[in-house]
Amino acid sequence: MALGPKLELRQGQALIMTPQLMQAIKLLQMSNLDLTAYVEAELERNPLLERDGDARNESDGADPAEEGWDGAQDAPADPRSGDWLESDLAPSAERIAERLGTEVDNVFPDDTSRVASPAPMAENGASPFWSGIGGGAPSADGDYNLEAFVASERTLHQHLREQLQVAETDPKRLLIGAHLVDLVDEAGYMTLPISEIADRLGAGEAEVLSVLAVIQTFDPPGIAARDLKECLALQLRDRDRFDPAMQALIANLDLLAHRDYAALRRVCAVDGEDLADMIAEVKRLAPKPGLALGSVTIQPVVPDVLVRPGPDGGWQLELNADTLPKVLVNQSYYATVQKTARSDRDKNYLSEQMQTANWLVKSLDQRAKTILKVATEIVRQQDGFLVHGVGHLRPLNLKTIADAIGMHESTVSRVTSNKYLGTPRGVFEMKYFFTSAIASAEGGEAHSAEAVRYRIRQLIDAESADAVLSDDMIVDLLKAEGVDIARRTVAKYREAMKIASSVQRRRAKGAIAL
Repeated sequence: MALGPKLELRQGQALIMTPQLMQAIKLLQMSNLDLTAYVEAELERNPLLERDGDARNESDGADPAEEGWDGAQDAPADPRSGDWLESDLAPSAERIAERLGTEVDNVFPDDTSRVASPAPMAENGASPFWSGIGGGAPSADGDYNLEAFVASERTLHQHLREQLQVAETDPKRLLIGAHLVDLVDEAGYMTLPISEIADRLGAGEAEVLSVLAVIQTFDPPGIAARDLKECLALQLRDRDRFDPAMQALIANLDLLAHRDYAALRRVCAVDGEDLADMIAEVKRLAPKPGLALGSVTIQPVVPDVLVRPGPDGGWQLELNADTLPKVLVNQSYYATVQKTARSDRDKNYLSEQMQTANWLVKSLDQRAKTILKVATEIVRQQDGFLVHGVGHLRPLNLKTIADAIGMHESTVSRVTSNKYLGTPRGVFEMKYFFTSAIASAEGGEAHSAEAVRYRIRQLIDAESADAVLSDDMIVDLLKAEGVDIARRTVAKYREAMKIASSVQRRRAKGAIAL
């Protein structure tokens, strides 16, 4: 058979990932914070988009600021009304003065306070009044930098440097102290060896240790420690509780970690009651004292969908309006600007911006409807959880939700990522309701893995010191309740919940009481 080029006509279907479709998919999997940032960027970039609140303000009437002009009828028109030049969207000061028939330098001729002689300036050119305020001096155009008056968050290093300036006066010790402060990590620990620090600075180890001892007395207590034992010891010294018994306890933290209370009683030479008080006091200490200052602000979770009990015994779902950006397409502005566009480049630009704006509004609306549809089906499937709690959580997967609402599993996966439901039992991520199934021992309905983990924690919390449950005993109890589960699965769930083994729990619950 001879090979050669030829033409063929074929017909088929294919999904083309257009930029608009990619944008819709991207918006669908965004969290509410990411979506807000994205919409804000689009509002800055696209002149045809505006917030819903801005549109209402414009429809209410004229800008109140315009009512203060004596020549309000002759004031420059809004750029959106069509009375503007392509190179001059905002009227300049000269144009305003020309329309008002006044001079720019003397807009208020009768106000003598505005033409008074300026206040004497300091040598650096700043006004004496503002010289004592950091960064708050007026700029050259008379505007004030309001951000200069906002207090910035105090960092750990700044806090330590301020204390160092008060505690030390010798220039050499100040230099060593400043270097040590810079080496303190965000948790508050000094991780670099003293010998290496001394070699860097060309100083003796004894002098570096002396300055470090001064820094270790700073606030917060426990700062600049070289390990956990030293950190806890510094905090106990600050509380005047570092007695010989506590010293022995801190020196044997490994025994405390293994809950070997019998050995700790012998080492510390105390009885069980005193040991319990000592351990409780150690637990109240801060293992990472540096996090008390300069830590990252945690953004609270805001639910995307609110679930409330309905009057008919069901559930009412509504989208959280605070998480939904409200944007509109300004059609009147587009019509006005389109009349003045003469070149093909301007016309293409306006057409592209209009298409982008329409697609954004449509994508936001479709995103909201999809989230509400998925959330409604999740609430329908997990009605037992909302009524009775975690013990009644049903096994659920993406395919079940996708088949029920007629969508693809990938769409449901994108919707449930970083989206939260606000229920009477708390705020939960949508993915929390998707759990694997564990077969029933009696052949009935399967059990949710999350519900089984919850039941395991309940059994362990209810055990007594003389009847600690092993993993095999937990398996037997669960099988009696109709849950067919293996011992290794119980051990995996227990370790995932950070619950100690039966041997460690028996030692922890029984040794102190001896």
